[in-house]
Amino acid sequence: MTENKKPPHTKSAIERSEGLPPDAYPVGLLPSSFPPDYVRGAAAPFLLSSSFLGERPTLPMIDLMLSKEKAIPVNLWGLLYDGWWPNPDEEGISVFFQGFERRGADNERKKIYVSANTPDLVATKYHAKITDFFDKLLGAANAGKPMMGRYFEYYDDLYWDLHVGATGDEIPTEVRQFSASFNTVLGYWFPTLEIVRDAYMSARASRQALKEWLDERVQRIIDGTQPDADRTFVYYWLKNGRLGENFRRIDIVFECFHNFLALSQWGNMIYNVASKLEPKYGDPKVRTWFEKTMKGGPDKADGGAFPPLERFVMELFRTISPNDGSLSSPRRHRQLLGAEFSGVTTPHRATSMDPQHWIHPEEFDPDRYKTAPTSVDNDEARAKEIGLARCPFAKASLELKDGRTGEMTNSAFGAVYGVVDGEPHPVCDTAGYAPFGFGYRRCAGEYITVEFIKEFLRKVWKEKLSFVKLDLEQPAEIPVNPGTVLHDNITFKRGK
Repeated sequence: MTENKKPPHTKSAIERSEGLPPDAYPVGLLPSSFPPDYVRGAAAPFLLSSSFLGERPTLPMIDLMLSKEKAIPVNLWGLLYDGWWPNPDEEGISVFFQGFERRGADNERKKIYVSANTPDLVATKYHAKITDFFDKLLGAANAGKPMMGRYFEYYDDLYWDLHVGATGDEIPTEVRQFSASFNTVLGYWFPTLEIVRDAYMSARASRQALKEWLDERVQRIIDGTQPDADRTFVYYWLKNGRLGENFRRIDIVFECFHNFLALSQWGNMIYNVASKLEPKYGDPKVRTWFEKTMKGGPDKADGGAFPPLERFVMELFRTISPNDGSLSSPRRHRQLLGAEFSGVTTPHRATSMDPQHWIHPEEFDPDRYKTAPTSVDNDEARAKEIGLARCPFAKASLELKDGRTGEMTNSAFGAVYGVVDGEPHPVCDTAGYAPFGFGYRRCAGEYITVEFIKEFLRKVWKEKLSFVKLDLEQPAEIPVNPGTVLHDNITFKRGK
């Protein structure tokens, strides 16, 4: 087995297939009705790819030998690019599959991305949009009805309102078509399925209209004609990225629709949290902690970096872990067994449940985060304390240019966090808290994802809502996450 001497994947899947004999791809496993470009660009590369489970980290970071460059499943490229393979120079790219060395000095692009969803912005700029979403979803008219189908009825408006300030009739049919198709592909996942084939081709058919619409919305924010522009992600990407090489205009457009993948775990978490709070089939310990947290003052400062409700939500994420792991492409890439793509997944839940990190990791205990190290704690001194000669990642700050006083900085292990008006917004920076990944690779949407679930729980407590598992003969199937399709069998009822 010899090592490749040049970078793999220099051509698109279709280009690589040209001139190959008909039996070069396993087309016999696919229905004859599948379009040839779909077979060559998505289905066949998927069947020829391989994935390996990596180790559970002992430090909260992923080594740079495991790169994020082009590290997404090969079957998804056609959802994102016209040529079924990355074309970042002409079509843009996402920080979520960009190697560290390509993000600018000291992970600059990641810091620009995260600058748009820090907790202070959620509290002052996005809060009304999120509460309006939950007012609709959990309103009296929906009580007793399956919840997740209605979740996605309202999600489109929230998603585009957060990104570009568009709701209702401002969102074209083609844009809604793309989002529905994209989520279907993610959930059902296997490109050998006809439902995936149909949704995939539908997404490709509507993507150009989506990109043109997004480009026009971005221009409105640049021109200052978009009302309440400072209540959108794009506004902060523009201000803090300055349309420089580390966050170009085409990258802003790209991030706006790639975020359907990045934020897909929201629906999965809503369903799983509701299931745990359900009285008959749920988790009594979670319900007990929820009541204790909300009665005791969910947002009060009671010691440690994280208030009670945040600790509760963090423990929900640790134990549910809606994202299976962090996918990497090894720098010393070896094509194994003719694999189209070989990836290594660093596991999230297995790491979060590792007894080397926690005493009784199987127990639901939000108070474990009272003493857990944070991104503020993990500095050069901390790195040396645990036996390292120096910080694995240099601490560097990106000054905010959006009107706020503050900076985006990072811990010794690369985890990005914000400091606004002198107040740091740390993240739990220990390998045992793994639902959002590790170090410089942590999910760039972590802040707003946590705040989204916190707002859901505030609404449940305030309205005295309870959840009920429905006994349905044929519940609807709802795709909510990569490789995850849920039965729409949870509803809520209102208390008296």
